[in-house]
Amino acid sequence: MTLVSYQLDGPVALITMDDGKANAMSLQMITELNTALDRAEADGAVVLLSGREGIFSGGFDLPVLQAGGDDAIAMVEAGFELAIRALAFPRPLVIACTGHAVAMGVFLLLCGDYRVGASGSYKFTANEVAIGLTMPHAACEVLRQRLSPAYFNRAVTLAETFSPDNAVEAGFLDRVVDPGHLQTVARDVADATAGLDPNAHATSKLRARQHALNAIRAGLDADHAAVRGRA
Repeated sequence: MTLVSYQLDGPVALITMDDGKANAMSLQMITELNTALDRAEADGAVVLLSGREGIFSGGFDLPVLQAGGDDAIAMVEAGFELAIRALAFPRPLVIACTGHAVAMGVFLLLCGDYRVGASGSYKFTANEVAIGLTMPHAACEVLRQRLSPAYFNRAVTLAETFSPDNAVEAGFLDRVVDPGHLQTVARDVADATAGLDPNAHATSKLRARQHALNAIRAGLDADHAAVRGRA
């Protein structure tokens, strides 16, 4: 079953995640997302990344995560490598957040250049502490680079759940629109960014995010060492 679709429409690559369920960030999903980003990069396209209706992503594949072992380690490390790639992607990366974003789903959301979310009874949460997991170093740094300080601390230490009503203020989203207008608005943003100078955009992005990228990479290395040390 294919989990990620790719369509090049003019200057914009439409990438959609849909596993028919919670859009779990399994190794297959992450691999297919990377393949789609490879295609977009080869096409020189702006990316518009979407989830399925009602959910962007529910986070890592929980049964794999709970089972532990090499598969869980590989999945988590691949997820944060994807986050690093998204933050440094050379063309604009616009996200249409179609609903819930949880754990790795929210981490990926926070790596978009512009994030448009659907209004509704949706939740944005890094729920690690609530389910008995210590927040990874890499996850802390992904959250830190986008959330305002008060919301960052509540997200990390209290696993607080946020909604579209306060998602812009907190830093999870840049804009909230009616679900019926989500794709149109997100596409308008993607089309507008297509006119940016590619080299200036890519270089400026790296200058603006280099500190965050270094911190996430250092965090991922620390997480890797900690987990492998326990193995």
